[in-house]
Amino acid sequence: MNRRETLKALGLLAAGTGVLAASSCKSETDKKTVDQALAEKLPGVQDFEHERNQKLLEEQFFTTHEMATITCLVDYIIPKDDFSGSASEAGVPDFIEFIVKDMPDYKTPMRGGLKWIDIRAQKKYGQIFINCKPTDQKSLLDEIAFPSRSTPEVEQGTSFFKTLRNLTASGFYTSKIGIEDLGYVGNRPGVWSGVPEDVLKAHGFATDEG
Repeated sequence: MNRRETLKALGLLAAGTGVLAASSCKSETDKKTVDQALAEKLPGVQDFEHERNQKLLEEQFFTTHEMATITCLVDYIIPKDDFSGSASEAGVPDFIEFIVKDMPDYKTPMRGGLKWIDIRAQKKYGQIFINCKPTDQKSLLDEIAFPSRSTPEVEQGTSFFKTLRNLTASGFYTSKIGIEDLGYVGNRPGVWSGVPEDVLKAHGFATDEG
């Protein structure tokens, strides 16, 4: 199974999948970010909910460095391929920024996890994660991407990466890019063209034509 089929088969919120290949940590975010999507009052959203969303959008939780690290990480989880864009192109970093403000319980684990990643990278490679070579980044992530193989030394990183992976899948597969990646087309009216000929024949109702 390829990476996307695996995510789909595991209900999109995979807890045990490994690190997936990525061509680069640097990619442009989708023009229609989460901020832009929430700027307009959506149908079914009450006024107080819309006002709260706008207030959250005015706040900034992650630093520039943290957002750069998140962008790099989510593109390892769902990289760009020949079929669709990467997680960052789907606006996942903005999605995560909004989620941690909307659900504050995520703030400490996410910030702590990002710090852990940099400390681990400094210890192993002498520099912060986003400045490491791709091969070193992948090697570090391999340490924390498989919960069943986790050691006490990297337990915090494993927990963080599991949370990040779940948020990445949630953000990606609720974006325009992600929905197209799934091939979901929504409800469409069917067209009745009569009972198929083979079914008619099977039940002795077929008539000779011509």
